[in-house]
Amino acid sequence: MIRARPDMRRLTHESSGPARRAGWRPGGPRRELVETVEARILGMGLGLTLLTVVALGVGWLVDPGATSIFAAMTGLNLTVGRAAGMSFGYASGLQHLAVISSNVLVETIQVLVVYPLFVLSWKNLVDARHMQRLLVSMRRSAEANQSRVARYGMVGLFAFVFLPFWMTGPVVGSIIGFLIGLKARHNLPIVLTATYAAVAIWAVFFERMNDWLAEYGRYAAFGLVAVVTIAALGIRAVQAWRQTHGNRLGRDSVANVSPQMSQD
Repeated sequence: MIRARPDMRRLTHESSGPARRAGWRPGGPRRELVETVEARILGMGLGLTLLTVVALGVGWLVDPGATSIFAAMTGLNLTVGRAAGMSFGYASGLQHLAVISSNVLVETIQVLVVYPLFVLSWKNLVDARHMQRLLVSMRRSAEANQSRVARYGMVGLFAFVFLPFWMTGPVVGSIIGFLIGLKARHNLPIVLTATYAAVAIWAVFFERMNDWLAEYGRYAAFGLVAVVTIAALGIRAVQAWRQTHGNRLGRDSVANVSPQMSQD
């Protein structure tokens, strides 16, 4: 039986003092941090990140044209999403193996870096205040879907990461796995397996779509994906703005009504 972790708001604490500025919190000694599973996972993620940067640097010296395509695909995956990165790769003439392996690497690094940072920050073992906005956003997205995933356990987590819905990627999925009580040795294999399966299916879809739209131009498929993604981001931004300003207007209305009631 999976037990959900308590809903503790650990990621919004203010940090101060030399120990916290150095990246260590009181009660979280270095030895305790180093001995955690999450620290080892983070080390793997940072190691893969370093190797990727070095490979891109060497590639830029050897073949700048090809390397720029991989760099652009990586950047699109990180900033816009899997669909934009993969569609750009196929539009640029890359084959299945190159597109799949590149996106698998990028999404693996995302999980191996963000997941342990979230957990270590939750446990007050590191000060991740410079990433607070990102981690809080991830936490809110995870908590919004936590109950649905927890109902089906590991199967629900696999489906959440695998299905192509908004904010159902591997990073949010790994955080949900942590929140519902899964240990890293169960959580990450499920999340990464679902991610790799989804990348493979997306690869077939985008290659076919690129072939279908090739008569309209080399980057027609990528352009279509970009338009849809921008529209989705715009809708999401408007919804967030309405929610924020709607709550603010509601509080202002209550504040204005209260003095009038007291005068009456």
